[in-house]
Amino acid sequence: MLKNPAEKYRPYTPISLPDRGWPEKQQTRAPRWLSTDLRDGNQALAEPMDSERKLQFWELLLACGFKEIEVAFPSASQTDFNFVRQLIEENRIPQDVTIQVLTQAREDLIHRTFASLLGARSATVHLYNATAPLFRKLVFGMEKADVIALAVRSTRLIRQLCEQHPQTRWQYEYSPETFCFTEPEFALEICEAVADVWEPCAERPMIVNLPATVEVNTPNVYADQIEYFCRHFTRRKAVSISVHPHNDRGTGVASAELALLAGADRVEGCLFGNGERTGNVCLVTLAMNLYSQGISPQLDFSNMQYVVETVENCNQLPVHPRHPWAGRLAYTAFSGSHQDAIKKGFDARKADERWEMPYLPVDPQDIGCTYEAVIRVNSQSGKSGSAWLIEQNHGLKLPRALQQDFSQHVQRETDSHGKEMTQNALWQLFRQRYGLVAQPALALVDYKSESRQDGQLHLQATLLQEGTQRKIEALGNGLLSAAAGALSHLLKKPFSIKDYHEHTLGERSDSRSVAYIHCLYPDGSGSWGVGIDNDVARASLQALLNALS
Repeated sequence: MLKNPAEKYRPYTPISLPDRGWPEKQQTRAPRWLSTDLRDGNQALAEPMDSERKLQFWELLLACGFKEIEVAFPSASQTDFNFVRQLIEENRIPQDVTIQVLTQAREDLIHRTFASLLGARSATVHLYNATAPLFRKLVFGMEKADVIALAVRSTRLIRQLCEQHPQTRWQYEYSPETFCFTEPEFALEICEAVADVWEPCAERPMIVNLPATVEVNTPNVYADQIEYFCRHFTRRKAVSISVHPHNDRGTGVASAELALLAGADRVEGCLFGNGERTGNVCLVTLAMNLYSQGISPQLDFSNMQYVVETVENCNQLPVHPRHPWAGRLAYTAFSGSHQDAIKKGFDARKADERWEMPYLPVDPQDIGCTYEAVIRVNSQSGKSGSAWLIEQNHGLKLPRALQQDFSQHVQRETDSHGKEMTQNALWQLFRQRYGLVAQPALALVDYKSESRQDGQLHLQATLLQEGTQRKIEALGNGLLSAAAGALSHLLKKPFSIKDYHEHTLGERSDSRSVAYIHCLYPDGSGSWGVGIDNDVARASLQALLNALS
C-alpha cells in the first residue's frame, strides 16, 4: 500500500444539503422489497444457476413473501430468456407477484425482452444506462445530451410496446445506473426527461431506481443524494423511489437504511448480499433489523436454517457463520461473561414479558433456531455456559458453588485438547465427576428409616462398595445427619455436609428428584455429589455417597 494514498486517490465530493431532514426521521414500516437474486445475484456467480437451482430459489423467494422479483436479463442469454418463459408458461407466478426483467437501452434488446414477457399477468421492465461523467467520457464517449436522448428513446419504445400488450399489467423502472457518482443536477434532468415520456400515474406505475452502483462515499452522503433527489423531482408523488446499494465499502446495509429515512420507498438486494464485487445489500439483514425494532418486515424468515441451506445450495456459496441474524454462530456465546449474562436473562424472564435479553436482540426461536446453539463451551467459557447446557438439556439447575466446581473440570478438559466441548461430552464429564454412572463406587441398595420418640431418626441402609455389601446403622437429627455419622465411621473419613440442594425434574407429581450435596473435609478440601431418583430421600443418600466416593 502507498504511504501517501492521496497521491493516487481522491475523495468523492459530498453533496451540499445543510438543512437535511433524514437524521431526525425514524423508520416505522417496511419498504417495498425487490429480490434480485435470480438476476444480479446470479450474474455474480462463478457458475450461474441452472434451471433447477433457479426454480428452487424462485420457490424460496415466494415462500419468504417477496412480491417483486427480478428474475432475469432475458436479452443477455438464452438461459435467462427460457427461464422467464418457463415461469409464465408453467403458470408458476402467483397473481400477487410481479416479475421484473432488466434490459439495456438498445432497441433490439428491448424487443427481445418483451418477447420473453408475452402472456405475463404483471411485469416490470427495468431499463438502465450509465450517467456518471467517468462512464460518459471513458466508456461510451457520449455527451450529456446523447445520454438523455438514449434514455428517452428507449423509454418511448418501451411505452409503445407496453400499450401494444394491454393484457399485461405493466410497470416501468428506470435506473441512472451510476447515480451515486453522477452530478445531482444531471441525475434529476435525465429522470425528469424519462418521466415526461412515461407519464407516470396509477395506470402507468413507474419506479425511479437510484443505485449506489459502486459505493464511493459514506452512507450519510448517499442519504443526502436521495433526499436531494426526492425534494427536487417534480413527479415525486407519482413514482416509487427505489435504491439498489452495493457493498464496496462494507456499508451497504447502512446506506439502504439511511436512504429509506431520506425518502426512498423500495429496496433492491439479495438474500445474504450476494452480488457483483463485494455484493449487493443483504435483504435478510435489513428485514431482521426492522423485526428487532418491532416492525414487521412483511417477509417471513421463520425457518432461517432452511433459507440458509437453500441459498447455499443454489449459489454454491457459503453463508458466513457470523453473518448477522442468519449465521450458524450468530446467536452463540463462547465467552464466560456473555454466557453468564444470557443465563441470568433467561432465569429472570417471564413468558409474557417483552424480549429483553443480554446479547440476544431477538429470540432465536422466532426464526426457527433452538436455544441449544445459544451457548457453547470451549476454553474461553465460564461457569454459566456449562450450567446452562446441563439445565437446558437435562433439567438440572446446578447450585452456584457446583457451577464453579464443574467449570474448573471443564476448563481443564478443554485446555487439554483446545477444542469446543460437545453437549454429549459435557454431560459425560458431569456424570463421571458427580457419580451419575451406572455403577457408582458407593451405591445405595436399600434403606429404611423411622423417627423415634426422642426426636432422633434411626437409619438402616445397605450399600454396595466395589462389589461388596456393607451395612450401616446410625441415629441422627435427620436422614442425612444419620447417614453422615455412619459413613464417617465406615470410611474412616471425617467430614461435614456444607451445602445441600434439591428440586424435581419436571412438574408432574411422579417426576424424579435431583439432590446436590457438598461435603467438606478437615483439610479444607471438598467434593460434590449428585443423585437422581423417584424418591427424594434415595436421591439425597446417593448424592452423599457420590460426593464421598
